[in-house]
Amino acid sequence: MGRRAQLVIAATVFVDLLGFTLVLPSLPFYAAGLGAGGLWFGALMSAYSVTQFLAAPVLGRLSDRYGRRPVVLLALAGTAVSMALTGMAESLGWLLACRALAGACGGSISVAHAYVADAVPAERRTGAMARLGAAIALAFVLGPAMGGVMAPLGFAACAYVAAALAAVNLVAALLWLPEPGCRPPPDEPDGGPEQRAPVLLLAASAFLAMASFVGMETTLAFLGRDRYGWDATAIGLALAAAGLAMAIVQGGLVAVLARRWGEARVAAAGAAVMAACLLAMAVAATWWQCLAALCLLAAGHGLLTPSVSSLLAAAGSARRRGARLGVGQSASAAARIVGPAASGLLFDLGAALPYLAGAASAALAAATVLTGGQRIAQEGIDEKSEERA
Repeated sequence: MGRRAQLVIAATVFVDLLGFTLVLPSLPFYAAGLGAGGLWFGALMSAYSVTQFLAAPVLGRLSDRYGRRPVVLLALAGTAVSMALTGMAESLGWLLACRALAGACGGSISVAHAYVADAVPAERRTGAMARLGAAIALAFVLGPAMGGVMAPLGFAACAYVAAALAAVNLVAALLWLPEPGCRPPPDEPDGGPEQRAPVLLLAASAFLAMASFVGMETTLAFLGRDRYGWDATAIGLALAAAGLAMAIVQGGLVAVLARRWGEARVAAAGAAVMAACLLAMAVAATWWQCLAALCLLAAGHGLLTPSVSSLLAAAGSARRRGARLGVGQSASAAARIVGPAASGLLFDLGAALPYLAGAASAALAAATVLTGGQRIAQEGIDEKSEERA
C-alpha cells in the first residue's frame, strides 16, 4: 500500500471521528436552544452509536461484494453531507436525523480496517491496524479541543468545518485511493458454527472492553469532581492525556509486541491492564494516582483494539473480511449504547461501582480474546491456510 493511500485511509477514520467529537462541546447548548430536555439530549448522543451499530455489518458486507474503495467514498460523501446538514439544523428532529446519518457513515471504519487488511501482508497487519487506531485516538484528543476553541463561533461553524474536512478527504480519496486488490466475490458462506465461534468470541471481547472503557468515560467527570475537586478543564486535560497515551502505544508499540507474542496475547494483556487500572481508579486516593491509572487504562485499550481487529481480519476467508470487521465494530458501538446508562446507574449506587464492574468486564474480555485467538490457531482458518488450499 502506497504512502498516499495510507494517509488517505487514516484520514478517513480520523475525519469520521473528528466530525463526531468536534461538535460535542457545543451540542448540549445548541440542543437546549432548540428546546431539548434530558430525553432529547440522550437521544442525540446515542443516535450516532445506534446507527453505527446497525450500519457497520451492512457496509462491511457491501465492501466484500463491491469493493472497499466505493464504500469508503460513499461514506466520506455521506459524512460531508451529514455534517453540512447538521450545521443547518433548525429543529430537534432534523438534528437527530443528521446525527443518525453521521453514525451510519461512521460505520465505514470497519471498511477502512478491511482495506488495510487487504493491502498489507499478514505480518504487518497489526501495526497497520494500530496506526488507524492512533488516528482515531488523535481525533478524540483534537476534536473536543478544536470544538471548545471554536465554540464562540457557534455550533454551525463546528459542523461546517467537519463537513469541509470530509469533503477534502473525499477529493483526496478520489484521486489517490486505489482499490486494494482483486478479491473473489463472496459467493460462499464464511463457514459453519465452528468457524463462526472465534468471530463471536472476538466480537464479545470488543464489546466487553469497550463497555468498561465507556463506563469510565461516562463517570470520570463526576468521580473527578467529587473525589479530587476537578473542574471541566481538568477533566478535559485528563482525557486528552489518556488519548495521547493511547495514540503513542498504537503508533508503534503494538506492532512490536504482536510480532513477538502474537495478537491474542497482546490483546489479552491489554485487557488485563485495563482491569487492573479500573480497580486502581476505584480506590485511588490522590489525583495523580487516578491520572496515572487513566493513562495506563487508555494504553491497555490501545493494545487491545488493533489486535482484535487483526484477529478478526484473519478469522476466516478474505471474501468475508469486511463482514467480520463490521461485526466487531457493531459490537463496540453496542457497548457505546448500553455502557453509559449502565455505568451512570451504578455510579448513583456507589462511585466505585462502575470501575469495579468495568474491571470485571475487562477481565472477561481477556479470557474471551485468548479463547478466540486459540480457536483461530487451532482451526487454521486464516487467509494463509486459504491461500495454501
